[in-house]
Amino acid sequence: MALTFPNIDPIAISIGPIDIRWYALSYMAGFLLGLYVLQYFLRKHPSPYLNKEKLDDLLTWIIIGVVLGGRLGYVLFYNLPYYAENPLEAIQIWQGGMAFHGGLIGVITAMILFAWKYKIPFFALADRVAVATPIGLFFGRIANFINGELYGRATDTPWGMVFVEGDVARHPSQLYQAATEGIILFILLSILIRIQSIREKIGIISGVFLCGYGIQRFFVEYTREPDAHIGLLFANLSMGQILCLPMIIAGILMVIWGYQNDKHPRLDRGSSD
Repeated sequence: MALTFPNIDPIAISIGPIDIRWYALSYMAGFLLGLYVLQYFLRKHPSPYLNKEKLDDLLTWIIIGVVLGGRLGYVLFYNLPYYAENPLEAIQIWQGGMAFHGGLIGVITAMILFAWKYKIPFFALADRVAVATPIGLFFGRIANFINGELYGRATDTPWGMVFVEGDVARHPSQLYQAATEGIILFILLSILIRIQSIREKIGIISGVFLCGYGIQRFFVEYTREPDAHIGLLFANLSMGQILCLPMIIAGILMVIWGYQNDKHPRLDRGSSD
């Protein structure tokens, strides 16, 4: 017997004419808890390039990168023909439509600019941010579930869920993604950053994040319903899977490069766990 989607009100709080949605709260929780995690690991493993004040400033840059990159990625990767005909709607972020891969590009761009401004080695920044990123991914997927969006393909498993009345039971793929790219990836990266020999070589943690996210997203996409206006593409892969392939390749190459290059400058001076 299939489970029934609980139909949670997407509006968490209403204050007069102002509606605060769970989606907005999830973004806030992801950013703030991510900042807390960055500060925690900075206290545990100090870096000569970062301090609390710079991390506080970095949060603003990352928020801008996520919002602008996520929206631009959705427009370009998932619905370009529509927005080409309706360009003004491309800036209407409140109407929904964000893409992780675009947000990733936005955050990388923001970190490049931030590192350049403060004369910080890029990977001294990126390896730290990578550890906190799964927290935002977790809350984002929970918000997708609350909104009853981005659900999975039809299934006859006991945990299949009916998201739309009259429809078949479907995989709660949002929860699969919250568990894999959120919880599991965060645990893995939290372990790696505690290992001094890994933490002190640039690019390894960032590479594991790219590869880990890409692999988990690639396989979970087999349970997720493809976008109706796109469907399945080359080799019956979804757009999300195709976009994950360069992430996986780049992540593997970064990890290999990080291990083989003995000339990397040490980015941390923290003690070993």
